[in-house]
Amino acid sequence: MAVGSMVCVQLGLAIAVTLIEDIGVEGVAWLRLAWAGILFLILVRPRRAAFSRTSFGMCVLLGVVTAAITLLFMAALDRIPLGTASALEFLGPLGVAVARGRGGGRWLWPGLAGAGVVLLTQPWTGTVDPVGVGYALGAAACWGGYILLTQRVGDEVAGINGLAVSMPVAGLVATLTVGPAVLDRMTPQILVVGLGLAILLPMVPFALELLALRRLTTAAFGTLMSLEPALATLIGFAVLHQVPGRWGLLGVVLVVGAGIGAARAGARSAPVPYEVG
Repeated sequence: MAVGSMVCVQLGLAIAVTLIEDIGVEGVAWLRLAWAGILFLILVRPRRAAFSRTSFGMCVLLGVVTAAITLLFMAALDRIPLGTASALEFLGPLGVAVARGRGGGRWLWPGLAGAGVVLLTQPWTGTVDPVGVGYALGAAACWGGYILLTQRVGDEVAGINGLAVSMPVAGLVATLTVGPAVLDRMTPQILVVGLGLAILLPMVPFALELLALRRLTTAAFGTLMSLEPALATLIGFAVLHQVPGRWGLLGVVLVVGAGIGAARAGARSAPVPYEVG
């Protein structure tokens, strides 16, 4: 499920790139979150019985953090290279993997994954903008919080009802933050493309991640996320014929190995959601 989420993310990013010229990075971020929030509300129709007061509050907080990840990362991309931004953002899941890990793999798998991501992204090849770095580090902190909150919501709320609250909240936060600046750029065609984009990124990935975090520890999941830049490299080779260098290939090997090791050691017992228990 985690790997399926990453595939959807990469396909969604490919579509998003085609829209950036027309509506800017903040417009793409808003379009994704707004559509996702509307679709989750319509399709899931969350019921009051599915939530306790605490779990509902966690869902709202998850929505705020989700919006922050998207907006901060897109703002970082406007100032620093994608490789640099990706490497910095991965510090969030890596920090969760180290902080929540247990046993000998606590440092081994995250360490291998971190080294692999650095080799894949090679952030030293780009120009560093301190404001862009700040945005990327903010996205990293939010991503770490997103992992912890998503597991908490998945544990306490049955099905994907939690996302039917968190995603509309994320869409509302994005609208209040950047909506006035981007609404006049929208056309009927862009809105239709944005509908498909929201399904690929973030609807399907976030649903798969919530389900995956019911079965994996946060440490294993945080390390497993390192597969995303490796997957992007492989897709670039297969679809776009972008041949990675030797350091990139070594990075792929390291993160794949770390992901396999973390996943094998990261199973957890399934909790009983509030609605069922």
